[in-house]
Amino acid sequence: MLRIPVIDSHTGGEPTRVVLEGAIPLSGATMAERRRDFAARFDHLRSGIVNEPRGSDVLVGAVLTEPVSADAAAGVVFFNNVGYLGMCGHGTIGVVETLRHLGRIGSGEVRLDTPAGPVDARLRDDGQVEIRNVLSYRFRESVAVEVEDVGKVVGDVAYGGNWFFVVHEPSFEIRLDRAENLAGVCQRIRGTLHRQGVTGADGAEIDHVELTGPSPTAHSRNYVLCPGGAYDRSPCGTGTSAKMACLHAAGRLAEGEEYLQESVTGSLFRGRVEAAPDGVVPTIVGSAHVTAEATLLFDENDPLQWGFRP
Repeated sequence: MLRIPVIDSHTGGEPTRVVLEGAIPLSGATMAERRRDFAARFDHLRSGIVNEPRGSDVLVGAVLTEPVSADAAAGVVFFNNVGYLGMCGHGTIGVVETLRHLGRIGSGEVRLDTPAGPVDARLRDDGQVEIRNVLSYRFRESVAVEVEDVGKVVGDVAYGGNWFFVVHEPSFEIRLDRAENLAGVCQRIRGTLHRQGVTGADGAEIDHVELTGPSPTAHSRNYVLCPGGAYDRSPCGTGTSAKMACLHAAGRLAEGEEYLQESVTGSLFRGRVEAAPDGVVPTIVGSAHVTAEATLLFDENDPLQWGFRP
């Protein structure tokens, strides 16, 4: 019976499942190498940890490892129902709260090594987590595509730790009771981008689509479709980073100016950017809450031990 210890949390409604250090022995001198090792040797565990019957499409996983840099508290490889992520904003907030829950860190600065690069965070005295994301930037401006059953869609291709198509025309009514309809819109947009060869830098696949609409309490409300087909319940840290990079590039968000992003569930992230060569360095502030400590059991006699996707 294989046993995998985990701690679950949620960040603005979006769950993170942290696999404790040593449970999956990843090899590699860099976090990118460890992510490749995870995919090559332990992809069955990725599926078993986050997919049904132990998880669901919305769940994001994070494996803790020894850090690769001397000043980091831990290394982290993020993954989801279909693969691996370079960076995850809500997941980073969840990891920091998990490390606090474990007694490994207290209030103050903390650095995490990720496949996208080192991420600096700060656990504030009020319990909120402030993360300083990787360099984010707008790659292509105002890309227009005709999408079946939607019409003309205009958006920016941007990087915030993952590749996004940030839609700014048309505006959408972002509500939970319209979540499935919005998912269909995003899937059609993503399919159109793929067929027309619209990509990120060096041909990178655009695997996140971000819709925006008005909010009575924030600058905007968003709906982000993730690679595996689930939508982000949080305001999406990498998506908010990509959105702020686009706004800054368009002259609509000044350096240091606060940007308030609301999610489809009503949760909030506060953000700001610092100008940098070739883009911006975003800061995101949000809260996470631990919801469970558990040990996942993998029975060799269970025909579904490695999970499944409906």
